[in-house]
Amino acid sequence: MRVVLSGGGTGGHIYPAVAIARQIEAENPDSEFLYIGGTRGLESKLVPQENIPFQSIDITGFRRKLSMDNLKTVMRFLQGVRKSKKMLKEFKPDVVIGTGGYVCGPVVYAAAKLGIPSVIHEQNAIPGLTNKFLTRYVDTVAVSFEGSDKAFPGAKRVVYTGNPRATTVAKASRDRGFATLGVPMDSRVVLVVGGSRGAKAINQAMVDMAPMLERLKDVHVVYVTGESYFDETREAIRSTLGTMPNHLHVLPYVHNMPEVLACTSLIVNRAGASFLAEITSLGIPSILIPSPNVTNNHQEANARMLERGGASVTMLEKDLSGKALYEAIEGIMNNEEARKRMAASSLSLGKPDAAEVLVDEIRRLAVHR
Repeated sequence: MRVVLSGGGTGGHIYPAVAIARQIEAENPDSEFLYIGGTRGLESKLVPQENIPFQSIDITGFRRKLSMDNLKTVMRFLQGVRKSKKMLKEFKPDVVIGTGGYVCGPVVYAAAKLGIPSVIHEQNAIPGLTNKFLTRYVDTVAVSFEGSDKAFPGAKRVVYTGNPRATTVAKASRDRGFATLGVPMDSRVVLVVGGSRGAKAINQAMVDMAPMLERLKDVHVVYVTGESYFDETREAIRSTLGTMPNHLHVLPYVHNMPEVLACTSLIVNRAGASFLAEITSLGIPSILIPSPNVTNNHQEANARMLERGGASVTMLEKDLSGKALYEAIEGIMNNEEARKRMAASSLSLGKPDAAEVLVDEIRRLAVHR
């Protein structure tokens, strides 16, 4: 099978696409791939590292208010469609898959206009602008949350698949996670992550919370700052404490996040959909701090779905402080019965076979072309 993948901007769009490729590859080792991403997005760095052939187009998103930049975006979109058509004609894919972000707009639209079967995958509870636009053109819309098919009334077909990233993480080694962190195999780990790029508000709360962490007995707190925030955050914590205690691990980035997640007892994180798919596939309870700076406030909608399911506690950024975050962590880690209930609820919301379900749909479209 020949497959074109597209999606970009953030890891939340890129990693599901990579997970789809890995599942197709596992089922059909002779498959060939082309990833079409943006020239400016994170995908231009991450996808080549995955040894997936990569080509790019130049595309930007629309601004919310009237602007000359929007006219430039329209021009880039049309240019992107023309360039995508050329790439698709050369590669001759059996199917094209978009996993979100502005870049998949021209790519998937071009595929539809060329009569190539196409799929979009929506990670969030509230669909993004690009996927809303593409709904009327694609053959299948795949959704991550059960019941979110109502958000796509104009779709030809909607399939609940879950997020394919869940399948990748579900197979991760717990022992390798402990080895990565350099902590004993029986440790209780609280992982704090501000997203792939880090989050200033969570960094500040972490600095303020650091002196309180010694009260958590037998708990290792791992804080992933994001590379751009690492030096200043580590120094602020070191300055506050006078030293870096053994129970606190401050890291700029984690390259093998699935393994680290596999050994995590509680996670504090933003509420990006791919990350939620990962933690529910492993049954990790969470404290979610939705980013307020996303379209349609979709991260809060994601977080509330887990909260309603008993798997998570939602803390809005406006309510975030070192004290509030510590109290939320302490309340869960010092009540093992409650933590286990949250873990069971988290696992019940997970869909570890998501990549398999999505690839079944992709294969169906490719066969009936």
